[in-house]
Order: sequence, then structure tokens, then C-alpha cells
Amino acid sequence: MFEIAELESPVGPLTLAARRGRLCALMFSRDWDDVAERLSRRLGETAWRTESDPAGAVSAVEAYFGGDVDALTTFPVEMNGTPFQCNVWSAMRDIPAGAVASYGDLAFRIGAPRASRAVGAASGANLIAIVIPCHRVVASGGGLGGYGGGLDVKRWLLDHEQVHTDSGVLATAAAGR
Repeated sequence: MFEIAELESPVGPLTLAARRGRLCALMFSRDWDDVAERLSRRLGETAWRTESDPAGAVSAVEAYFGGDVDALTTFPVEMNGTPFQCNVWSAMRDIPAGAVASYGDLAFRIGAPRASRAVGAASGANLIAIVIPCHRVVASGGGLGGYGGGLDVKRWLLDHEQVHTDSGVLATAAAGR
């Protein structure tokens, strides 16, 4: 059974789902119907129950938005994807707050240096936004690239984590390999 909650955040309403003490989805509420369907299909689980703080995830996300940008670093997640996607998502979790990496950097880190487009596709399939920090992944030229929540939200998250942006182009260097 999934435990779900909705919370207000500086980037808009978020909905999250946990099961067995692990976060399995955190998305913008406007996308929740699609996410819930994808999650149910991936996990074969269809029962939902509203809780105030499933697995402590609401508290952790609130701490993150309250200024503790490392509050989500080790939060337990249930990654549900292909082995390649899970490798990409694990590599994303290794990017510290305040740093960024390009899609190519991540491809190199997971041992698939020619797979930067596949890394981008895995990023787009991420159902645990912010906790699996796909917002920290940028284009190789330093531009923001894409983000399911929109570029304004990506810019806000990076600024919140002290990665300073200017006109959509990162003013700091990408994280090294």
C-alpha cells in the first residue's frame, strides 16, 4: 500500500508517495495523476492511503526547503526503473548540493561514456524529483538543459542550493569527474 501526502513548497504543490518506509515518488502535484498511474504500473500496487508524513518524507522535504539542503541526501528511496536508470539515478544522488554535472559527466561516471542521451532519458523518467536531484544535471555547455518542473523551478532549486544562475546559464563550473 502506498502512503501519500501533499505539501506546499516554494516551487509549488508537491505530492509524494512512500511504501515500506521508503520514498517512491515525489512530483509536482499537477503531474500526479500520470505519476500515480506510472507508479502503480511499475510496482503492481494500487492501494493508496493518505498520511500526514509518509516515511518522514514530508518532514525531510520541508527541512530541505527550510535551508537544510542536505536533508534529502541519504533519505531512503525505492528506485523503480531499469538497471540503467537506477545507475543514473544513483549517480545523480552522488552530486552534492551546490554542484552540478552534465549528462555526459554522468554517462562517464556510470561507465557508459557515449550514453549522454540515454542519461537524459533516464533523468526524464525520474519519479522522485529533488531527492534524486535531476535538477543538478545540466547541458554540457553550461546551459540549464531541461526539467519536468520547468526551467524557472530548476533555476530556483539551484539558487536555493547556492549554484548561482545567470540568464539560464550556469555561472559555476560543472562538477568534475
